[in-house]
Amino acid sequence: MCELPRSAAAVVRAAELAGPNATVQAMRALAGGTHARTWLIRTADPVIEVILREFPPGDGSASYEARVLTILDGLDGLAPRLLASDAGTSDTGTSDMGGTASGGSWVLISRLPGTADITLGQPLTSARQLGSTLARIHATSLNRLTGLQSVYDRPGGSFAAISGPAASLVAASRELLASAPGVLTHHDFWSGNVVWADGVLTGVVDWSGGAIGSPGLDAAWCRLDLYLLHDERAADVFLDSYEAASGSALPDPLLWDLWAVARSHQDVETWVPNYRDLGRGDLTAGELRNRHTAWTERLLARWTERLLARWTERLPANR
Repeated sequence: MCELPRSAAAVVRAAELAGPNATVQAMRALAGGTHARTWLIRTADPVIEVILREFPPGDGSASYEARVLTILDGLDGLAPRLLASDAGTSDTGTSDMGGTASGGSWVLISRLPGTADITLGQPLTSARQLGSTLARIHATSLNRLTGLQSVYDRPGGSFAAISGPAASLVAASRELLASAPGVLTHHDFWSGNVVWADGVLTGVVDWSGGAIGSPGLDAAWCRLDLYLLHDERAADVFLDSYEAASGSALPDPLLWDLWAVARSHQDVETWVPNYRDLGRGDLTAGELRNRHTAWTERLLARWTERLLARWTERLPANR
């Protein structure tokens, strides 16, 4: 049996948004992501395509994502626009549609041109586009982001659940990391949360974590993903592109890389469905763990090298 959206009201609303004579022609589940179920809804008379994102019961992400998308207002074409939502138990305690959403909550958003694709044949070209796109996001004026929360005030926080070999180092550096100037952060910026059309990155999706935070949060998270998908070269090309587009160096990228591996240490095996559904079935739980461990060890070795270099510089010169 073909699986269908559980939010019948959302499907009805999609048709209403299309026009008084519109009917739902097709619904298709989209691959990628385990937090929300995502559907492409296509109407006829007129032909319009919108995206439905459904969240589990009790999950407040629909309410927050609706707020973020309203504030972003399309982000100059990089983000979807909010069309409608039913947040269930929203920030006000009521449903945005005037009822309850016992089956979960949802947002209807515009469809960005393109599709998700983590199997593009030119990883370095993709990495460059990811870097320049993230720089565009981080350059967003804070004046247009009034009402957006700090990432450090969001549930879970950016320094929650750190573990593994880099955890103690990251915990000791928490104040330094959090002191970086705040920018618009996506907070889950990786290859699966962007869409492409003819090899060109056309937009960024899944803004349920959007907030004000340090630029290193997004940059290191994407570098980790590029290492897992490809190699360190792709991660470095991404960072070079980001810094060139932003016009400045990212503050302490090595320390942020260590934060990313500490933040993902417990969970990396659970990312298998995200990669598999988008075409990387080779990234099994064991393979992801091996790559994550290799990246962690490489970063810790670089950190040790940096400490030794600084210590050596402080030694008195030989006479």
